[in-house]
Amino acid sequence: MKRLASFLTTIVASIALTYQQSLASDAAQCNIVTTTTIIADTTSALLGDVCGVTSLMQAGVDPHLYSPSPRDLRSLMRADIIIHNGLHLEGKMSELLQKLSSKKPVISAASSLPSQLLITSQQGQGIIDPHIWLNVSLWERASNSIYSDIVTLLPQHKESITKRFLQWSKELQELHKWALLQIRSIPKHQRILVTAHDAFGYFGRAYDIEVLAIQGISTESEASLHGINTLIKTIDSKKVPAVFIENTISPKSIHALIAGAAAQGHQVQLGGQLLGDALGEPGTPGDTYQSMIKRNVATIVAGLGRKL
Repeated sequence: MKRLASFLTTIVASIALTYQQSLASDAAQCNIVTTTTIIADTTSALLGDVCGVTSLMQAGVDPHLYSPSPRDLRSLMRADIIIHNGLHLEGKMSELLQKLSSKKPVISAASSLPSQLLITSQQGQGIIDPHIWLNVSLWERASNSIYSDIVTLLPQHKESITKRFLQWSKELQELHKWALLQIRSIPKHQRILVTAHDAFGYFGRAYDIEVLAIQGISTESEASLHGINTLIKTIDSKKVPAVFIENTISPKSIHALIAGAAAQGHQVQLGGQLLGDALGEPGTPGDTYQSMIKRNVATIVAGLGRKL
């Protein structure tokens, strides 16, 4: 680990010496690198073809466990602007992003969100939940933060970026209202969302649905037998009709949960796959931020909304 830290420090220092480009004078050549697919899609929606936008992580990649490859490091060094989520989502990249922020613009989507809107883990150590994009209204505010920083860096494109941002905000406001109505169609006593890890806290708060998970906010911790057994009791007592796997996490713990519930005499169905920490594969439903939310909501309604 010490070797890696030393390696990163050396690379950042050496590449930074060549970083002299002015964004304001040469924006047509600007290159933006984001950490996640969700941020890449949002940034592309705001910028159009003003800048090139790429994501380090691809569809289905777990950001909690992600470590940058040498190729990723080169991409970060060559980037004119870097955009990440923040709140320690990209835990293994935090030190690198901090070093880079002294050499070039590094934008955190979560940086301007008021603390009262953030969720602190109930599992100790005051860890803040980073999964802010699963509350569409909150992600609209985060998008505003990205927009504000980008137009400061690219003032000559302010008019076109602002126009796109206003359209984006309008679409997200409509999406938020749609999600509210859809989740409300599930009977109140059946609004219990069980997932592999605790990524849907903001979703639950925003759309009035109880969220339970086998693992905590970060997937770095292992799923425990105790956690599975506790959830089995809850599923049985509350007659939860379905549980859900996630696209960035192994389904083993959820399958163990289903098997354990069956052994206790409660048949719980696999409700489908949710997109938690990354978009879906290109060309599939959920490969953009808005379609990701629509796919998740439709999957949850289909799994939990049926008559018992």
